[in-house]
Amino acid sequence: MLSPRVRRLKLDFEILTKRFQGWAPIQITGSAGLPPEVYRITYKMRGLYVSPGGEILERDTHVMEVNLSLGYPRRAPQCRMLTPVFHPNFDEASVCIGDFWAASEGLDDLIVRVGRMISYQEFNTKSPLNGLAAKWAAQNTHLLPIDPANVAPPALAETEPASAPTQGISQTVAAAAEAADPWSNKITIA
Repeated sequence: MLSPRVRRLKLDFEILTKRFQGWAPIQITGSAGLPPEVYRITYKMRGLYVSPGGEILERDTHVMEVNLSLGYPRRAPQCRMLTPVFHPNFDEASVCIGDFWAASEGLDDLIVRVGRMISYQEFNTKSPLNGLAAKWAAQNTHLLPIDPANVAPPALAETEPASAPTQGISQTVAAAAEAADPWSNKITIA
């Protein structure tokens, strides 16, 4: 019998694979483990970074690594950007997800939320990891979001024909994938 953690890892893999299949803005470009405990996610959306010369510039491709520790899902995934991002809730080593992670949240929703953060559709300037980015965001709200495009893929129910009911984990995956995106509204904490 599989442990609850391994069952969750398998479920996450099935949901991620199904939800982001064919969705250009968010792609799973690597994983490690069976079931995966480490993911590499590539985001194709506009965000900001600081050039070596100190200029704030746009970038349209961002790569994040997600590590699911032994404490997952009780403990939040460890997320770090492999490409620098200039954002109040990102620093060189991590992405601040602690304010909103709960074991009941899906890993797919977290990945979408990070995409919304990259594009400045969401940000928190009250408890920033990067104070300079928080100050910049507060002074430049008229420029935000950097990329207003929809980050979340459409619900699978809208893109796939109805199929016969499934069993076990697959049934849970189908139900989760068909649920409306709970993060579809812009959230800004200023």
